Amino acid sequence: MNERAALRSNFPPDSMRGLTRRAEWASLGIPASELSKPKVAIVNASNDLAACYAHLDDIVPVLKEHLREAGALPFEIRTSVASDFITSVGKAGRYILPTRDLMVQDIEVVVEGAQLDAMICLSSCDKTTPAHLMAAGRLNVPTIIVPCGYQHSGLADHGGADIEDVFLNSSFHAYSGTSQSEMERMADEAILGPGVCSGLATANSMHIVAEVLGMAVAGAAPVRATSDRMWDSVRRSAYALVEAIHRDIRPRDVITGSSIRNAVVTMLAIGGSINTIKHLQAIAIEAGVEVDVWELYRSLGREIPLIASVRPNGPALIEEFEDAGGAATIQRELLPYLDADAPTVTGDTIGERAATAPTADGTVIRSVADPFATTPSIVVVKGTLAEEGAVVKRPIPDPGPYVFTGPAKIFHTREEGIEAIANGTIREGDVIVLRGVGLVGGPGMGFVSALIFAITAAGLAGKVAMVTDGQFSGLANTGIVVGEVSPEAATGGTIGLLEDDDRIRIDLAEGRVDVLVDPETLAARPPFVPVAGAEIGGYLDVYRAAVQPLACGAVLCDRKGTPLCSRRDEDAHVKGAAR
Repeated sequence: MNERAALRSNFPPDSMRGLTRRAEWASLGIPASELSKPKVAIVNASNDLAACYAHLDDIVPVLKEHLREAGALPFEIRTSVASDFITSVGKAGRYILPTRDLMVQDIEVVVEGAQLDAMICLSSCDKTTPAHLMAAGRLNVPTIIVPCGYQHSGLADHGGADIEDVFLNSSFHAYSGTSQSEMERMADEAILGPGVCSGLATANSMHIVAEVLGMAVAGAAPVRATSDRMWDSVRRSAYALVEAIHRDIRPRDVITGSSIRNAVVTMLAIGGSINTIKHLQAIAIEAGVEVDVWELYRSLGREIPLIASVRPNGPALIEEFEDAGGAATIQRELLPYLDADAPTVTGDTIGERAATAPTADGTVIRSVADPFATTPSIVVVKGTLAEEGAVVKRPIPDPGPYVFTGPAKIFHTREEGIEAIANGTIREGDVIVLRGVGLVGGPGMGFVSALIFAITAAGLAGKVAMVTDGQFSGLANTGIVVGEVSPEAATGGTIGLLEDDDRIRIDLAEGRVDVLVDPETLAARPPFVPVAGAEIGGYLDVYRAAVQPLACGAVLCDRKGTPLCSRRDEDAHVKGAAR
C-alpha cells in the first residue's frame, strides 16, 4: 500500500485514540487483530416505510461477509431517506429533494467523523444514489455504489399495473370515473416485491448514471432486486472496493468532466429522468468538477440519438431493457459519443467495459444508426423567462407540438390551478404559470404533477402549455410543460414579474422560452412577493437559507472557489431566503 493510501483510520496502539477504539470495538466482538484492516462504511438507507428499502437489511450481512473475506473491517451506518410516495405527504412534499442533501450530511458526519477509510453505498430510491455520489465526491475516500434493483410489478407479472400506473390513474380517478374497487385492486397488485419503481424514472436512471460514471461495477444497472445478478453485483462490489482501497482509486479520480459528459450522453440516449440534470450538477459540484451540466444537456440534446424507449417514455418494460443488456449495451452502442478512456472504480476504462457488453438487439435497444428518434426526450430551454434554464420532458418518439404561444394565467398553488381547470377558467391557448414553488420559494421545489394530471384529465394536453419554477414527475408529457424555471420567482427571476395575459412563447425546436413583454416594462414592475401561507419551520427553514440555485445543482451552502456557483446573484438569493 503506497504512502497516499495509508489507512487514516489507524492510530498508534498506545495512543488515546487507539486504545479507546480498541475498547469500543472489543465490546462489539471485534478482536484486536482486526483493527489494522481498512475500515469500510456500509451506507444503508433502510427503513420499513417503502418497498424501495425492504431488502437492504438482507444485503448488509452478505456484504459484510464478502468484505471480511476480502480483508476489510465493515461497519454498517444508517442515514435519513425519503420515498416519493410515502414521505411526500408532510409539508406538501417539500421534504423530498432536501432529504438528498440531508443524507450527504449524515454520511459526512459518520464517515468523516470516524475517519473511516472507504464506503460501499446501498443505493435504492430516487435521492439515495445522488446523495451517495455527492458524498463520495465531497469526502473523496474509495467508494463503490451498489444499485440495489427494481421491484417486480404486476405489469411485468401478469400484464396488470405497476406503481406508475397507480400514480397516474389515481390522479385521474376523479375525472375518469374508475371505480374505487378497481383502483384498490390495481394498488394491491402493483408491487410484488422489494426495490425501486419498475420504470426508467429517477431511481433506475440514477442507478445507470452510477455505472456510466464508473462508480459501480460493470453490469450493475438496471437489475431486478434480489435476483442472482444483484447478488453477483453485491459480491463483486465488495472485492472491487477493497482492491480500490489498495490501489488508492478515489471518487475524484473517476468523477471527472469526461465521466459527467458520458452520463449526460447516456441519459439523453435513453430518455432518462429530468432529475438527473440537477443531480449530476450537484455531483459535479461536490467532486470539484467545473462543468455546466445544464448546458451539456442543452447543447448535446440534438446530437445524441435516442436508442431506447422504456416506460414511462415508451412501451418497453425495464425488465426487457435489462435483458437486452441495460447500461452496458447502451455504452457499447454509444462509444462514438463517449470518452472511452474515462476511468472506473474497478481500474478499467469505460471503453474496456463496453467492449465486452452484448450488442443491441435492435428491438429494445437500437444502434445509433437506427434510433427510435433524433429529437430529444429531455429538452433544456433558456430565454428571457428562464435565463439560467428550464427543462421539458417529451415522449419517445415525440409527436409534438413543438411551439406554443399564449397568454399567461398565473397561480401560486397547485390547488388554485386545478380549481381553475375544473371551473373552466383555463381555456385552450392559455399558458398556465405556477410560480413561487421553487427551491427557495417552496422551499425544496414543490411537486406540481397533480396540476399536470388535471390538465391531461380535462382533455387540455397539447391545447394549453404550462410553465413553473416547481418540479414534476419524470413521466413524459403529451403537451408542453416547462419546469424548474431558473432563476425562480423567489430569487428575483422573471417568472415572478409576470402578470396575467402577458404573452409567453415556448419553442422546443429552438430551445427557448420567452416572455413577449418589453424588458423595460418588466423591469419597472414591483418585485415578486410570496403569497402568505403557513409557516414552514424546522429543517426546511435551514434548507431555504442554505440552498443554492439549480445552476449549482441545488447543493447546500457555497462551495468556495467553484466558478459555477459564484455566478449566482447573491443579493437576490439572500432576499429570497429572508422571505
